[in-house]
Amino acid sequence: MDGFLFKLLAFTVAIGVLVSVHEFGHFWVAQRLGIKVLRFSIGFGRPLWRRQKTPDDPEYVIAAIPLGGYVKMLDEREGPVNPAEASRAFNRQSLPVRSAVVVAGPLFNLLFAIVAFWLVFMLGESGVRPLIGEVAADSAAAAAGLVAGEEVIAVNGQAKPTWNLVLQALAKSSLSDDAVIIATRAPGGETRQHRLPVAAMGDVSEPRDLLKHLGLTPERPSVPAVFGELLPGEPAAQAGLQVGDRVVSADGTPISDWTTWVEYVQARPGIPIHLEIERKGALRELELIPATRTVGDREIGRIGAINRPLPDEVLDRYRVEYRLGPVDALVSATSRTVEYSWLTLKVIGKILFGSASIHNLSGPLSIADAAGKTASYGFVYFLKFLAAVSISLGVLNLLPVPVLDGGHLMFFLIEAVRGGPLPEGWLEQGQRIGLALLAALMILAFYVDIERFFG
Repeated sequence: MDGFLFKLLAFTVAIGVLVSVHEFGHFWVAQRLGIKVLRFSIGFGRPLWRRQKTPDDPEYVIAAIPLGGYVKMLDEREGPVNPAEASRAFNRQSLPVRSAVVVAGPLFNLLFAIVAFWLVFMLGESGVRPLIGEVAADSAAAAAGLVAGEEVIAVNGQAKPTWNLVLQALAKSSLSDDAVIIATRAPGGETRQHRLPVAAMGDVSEPRDLLKHLGLTPERPSVPAVFGELLPGEPAAQAGLQVGDRVVSADGTPISDWTTWVEYVQARPGIPIHLEIERKGALRELELIPATRTVGDREIGRIGAINRPLPDEVLDRYRVEYRLGPVDALVSATSRTVEYSWLTLKVIGKILFGSASIHNLSGPLSIADAAGKTASYGFVYFLKFLAAVSISLGVLNLLPVPVLDGGHLMFFLIEAVRGGPLPEGWLEQGQRIGLALLAALMILAFYVDIERFFG
């Protein structure tokens, strides 16, 4: 179900929902504060549907281009206003009222993320069971007494059923001066407590490197080097390999699993590989020449093959689902929203200062692809996707860039400092700069998308 039309539909639904939430924030607060709303539009361009009960009520519109939306309020700067209604014009309101209306859009996006994550936690979230695969000698994990084969069950007394939750708890604990207490369960069922000094965790600004820093490697299933799918026209199919073939050795080197095979191929772009394979119980030999693919600043080999999926009974050892009660789910949902918001700001800052790659950006193509994939996985996955994008939308809109909500708040702050509104010329110039910045960002995002999918 991840074809082009399905992805387009999922993308349209996602954008429609998130834009509606954002604009409803502006709309709802404006009406509650006595400002007259003229139009509430989802999308731009030619209206496909509109409704207005009375001339004094807002006009509700669904437009042809579903890539945004807007709330049009009564404003003397945009046209003549009936003197009887001048007090309901946006520009006549106090700074606190105007600020509340502007900030409501991003705030509603963040509130939507909290609600979405709250539902996810109550419906049930899946993850990877925190099984310890290897413990490096002379590491912090070894000093704490952690051993291979154990399962982490709690951090500082709180149950953590997935590696993701364990990492979050460790990162949070690093902000304290107290040692981290990790509870584990051995294969035989006995439980143990391990004391991990905070100093042993070092810099946890990159949580994904935390386990490596501690000397821990998660346990992973051994995936046999068996071909499950061969892409037509690619080196694997051209060499005569077939679905179900198992790689026994490459150039005389035994191949124990799929990971070893992938690493062997990637290290040999354009170099012939002499293969020994097992096909229906019989050994065969053939030659395979990996194609060359450029990834970043290096070249790797690729053959156009996908391994055979592991059976569910094997994956069940590593897969876990958990649910939270309403109160715990709300606490976790709020915590995750704050965490993702901070991470978004951090990534934006690193991109601006050149310490992070522009490939962290996602344009419409990437978002549409992710929307289609998560929707095909199920409602919970799509809900998590909506929450993550809603956070990005809320945070981005709070940046002090003219045209964005954060830009308006920046102008309001300047107005408060100087004791009066900015000259119209300044505002117009700021709008031009903001539009130019957004256009440049969109072009860059499209470029990254095109390079990601077709480069």
